[in-house]
Amino acid sequence: MPSQQQANIERLWDKWRNDGDPEAYHQLVNHYIGIVDQIVLKMQPTISDQVTFDELRSHGMLGFLDALKKFDYQKGYQFETYASQRIRGSILDGLRQTDWIPRSVREKAKKIQMAYQELEQKYLRSVTDKEVSEYLHLSVEEFYQQLKETSFLHCLSLDEPVDFDQETTRKTLLEDPRQNLDEKINREFVRDVLAKSIDRLPEKEKLVITLYYYEELNITEISEILGLSPSRISQLHTKAIYRLRGALGRLKNHLL
Repeated sequence: MPSQQQANIERLWDKWRNDGDPEAYHQLVNHYIGIVDQIVLKMQPTISDQVTFDELRSHGMLGFLDALKKFDYQKGYQFETYASQRIRGSILDGLRQTDWIPRSVREKAKKIQMAYQELEQKYLRSVTDKEVSEYLHLSVEEFYQQLKETSFLHCLSLDEPVDFDQETTRKTLLEDPRQNLDEKINREFVRDVLAKSIDRLPEKEKLVITLYYYEELNITEISEILGLSPSRISQLHTKAIYRLRGALGRLKNHLL
């Protein structure tokens, strides 16, 4: 960002935060509003088509506006990073509050996670789709359908902070939310387990995780890079998350 433009933005933040200037607020909204659409476009392919773009954007706007009220530019942080965390969190919270996810879908997700957890503990390697489908007493095609039905449950980062000090994370996406692993193990140990688990993923799944979470590409962009359909990329992403959740599940069982 050019220095002059940066200076203008900082003046707007100063007027809004210190003086409550409504005009400065509206200019900041107009300047940063595109962040919401970018995040919704990235998350939407991993969320059920029962939820529209406008519904996701509405949830995201709540996080965006909250970020505008709470952001302290004087700390030297980037607003884009700060707001992105809250927009994603607000979208997920909005979906949870509407309780639109059928119990049957949650049960399928739980069974798939358990399959990866138990099989990979047994074989000490990444298991195949055929092995997982046989464990679940499904055909491979039925297994793929269940992956599709549950893919939207994994739409946020593996270890995404929910506070800007980077202390509290959304590891609940990889854990049973009723369990509090942070009371049992060191945070750095969990991160080490995740890093090693990512490294052991099948090559395509590891590449999708890297491009999605570290390069911050969306499903469509990754599909173009790898020459695969968006649905195939979503499937690879979902399987990788189940494997990682299974790895944390094995860790939890070992410690309990």
